[in-house]
Amino acid sequence: MTATPSDAYADRQPVPAPRSDADGLGGRDADARGGNRHRRPRRRRRAKVLAVVGVAGLAVVGAGYTVATRHSDAATADAADRGKDGAPRASAAAVPGAAAASASPTTAPGGPVAAIAGLGPKTRSEIPAATRQVLVASGKAKNSSDTVVTLWTRTGSGSWQPGAAWPAHNALRGWTGGHRVGDLHSPIGVFTLSDAGGFDPDPGSKLPYHHSAKFRAGGVGFNGEPLDQAFDYVIAINYNRVPGTSPLDGTQPMGASRGGGIWVHVDHGGPTHGCVSISAAHMVDLLHTLQPADHPVIVMGDRGSLAA
Repeated sequence: MTATPSDAYADRQPVPAPRSDADGLGGRDADARGGNRHRRPRRRRRAKVLAVVGVAGLAVVGAGYTVATRHSDAATADAADRGKDGAPRASAAAVPGAAAASASPTTAPGGPVAAIAGLGPKTRSEIPAATRQVLVASGKAKNSSDTVVTLWTRTGSGSWQPGAAWPAHNALRGWTGGHRVGDLHSPIGVFTLSDAGGFDPDPGSKLPYHHSAKFRAGGVGFNGEPLDQAFDYVIAINYNRVPGTSPLDGTQPMGASRGGGIWVHVDHGGPTHGCVSISAAHMVDLLHTLQPADHPVIVMGDRGSLAA
């Protein structure tokens, strides 16, 4: 299946700066070999560094000291390190591609509430009645690329339980209710989440997972940051796409002018072309947690728009 150039597909092209919405797949064939050459050797070098650090750590323990380390993505105790099934989650240190947005949760989960915080009556009315998992991407401002992502789960009593709040990025120019291809805005709205995939093997996704070397990111982002591992894991946002297909499927039911290829993917430390990005460890958390039977959706936009 060939993906058409779209919002998530531009930064792979050999141009000086990114120019399309979703960080990636255009020009895939032109740099396929180069993309594979620079990804895995970089990770092998990191493994060597970790090995050296490990030897140093053993020496310290031998001298009578106890060394305790914690990655910033594991700032929330043992519960945050385990998936829904009780199995340990992947930390950012163990998952290649963790980027600048991997930071400690901005707030700790609270107790169940009657309604999802920050969503106004109009936004809440667009969430399907059968939905029991809502990923809220709440932008700092209409023209900001800074976002906070929180997964909310409906309890048996009908109330909503928030998860940890994760730092994230959205598009360079913020948010829009009338997204067009190449406008460097993320679309505002409520969209279903049904399909996942990535360059890396399935880490245990509950959503259908399409593993392919065609999820090959390259180039640099708006801040000059490498996009090398941005598509290690992706979750397709069902904006102008056909649900139930690979995220690589470039079919755009509303037409090419409305853009497409909007994903949740691994953060690369800067604004996106239209996607929402979170750390690699949090992507694995989502893939472990989102359940097709719970009809998950993403509610995304700036705070003011979501409060409507």
